[in-house]
Amino acid sequence: MQKQLILFFILKVGILSSLFCQVKYEQERTNMVKSQIEARGINDENTLNAMKAVERHLFVPATYKSNAYKDRPLPIGYGQTISQPYIVAYMTEMLNVREGDTILEIGTGSGYQAAVLAEFVSQVYTIEIVDELGLAAKERLKSLKYNNVDIKIADGYYGWDEHAPFDGIVVTAASEYIPPPLISQLKDGGRMIIPVGSLFNVQTLMLITKTGDDIKTTNLMYVRFVPFTRK
Repeated sequence: MQKQLILFFILKVGILSSLFCQVKYEQERTNMVKSQIEARGINDENTLNAMKAVERHLFVPATYKSNAYKDRPLPIGYGQTISQPYIVAYMTEMLNVREGDTILEIGTGSGYQAAVLAEFVSQVYTIEIVDELGLAAKERLKSLKYNNVDIKIADGYYGWDEHAPFDGIVVTAASEYIPPPLISQLKDGGRMIIPVGSLFNVQTLMLITKTGDDIKTTNLMYVRFVPFTRK
């Protein structure tokens, strides 16, 4: 009987601890959206709702969970990072995508950006070159029921031709130039966000808009991303 009471007590403490953490993370996520994202001019409703819904602490290593909702990128291993929340929200808003759209992401990482997009678009195709990260992201997104995300482990330079054209393409690694295959896979009227520039200095986040054969580029802001890795 005493053993049963002890087990019951341990179980109850575990449940209460889990609920406390859940409430804590939810409050931190709400504050993150309000102070880091809305306060800095992001006002797209789909983007804001997605940032509120996706549990960022589930996409970072256990060592960094206490920093999950701070305004900073975090290491996820293999020389890669998860982007700071504001940058994820900004890139999502600038894609100007809507329900029913199909998106290509280059650089899956931990799967966070893909999850944010998957909250309101029809389908996300995402490519990761690091096997370990791609496999881990696939399991993570599957366990979180993001059934509208497909992951391929490959060189993102070539995109994912069999699912093209895409309404939007988001590249989460810095390239010295815009990969031509990605432009060719962008739908007429589609948009692409990509950091371009030197791999070891500040880069320029660029918006590419495709209208027929016309390609328009717009410089958005200075950023610092990890390098676009090639096979």
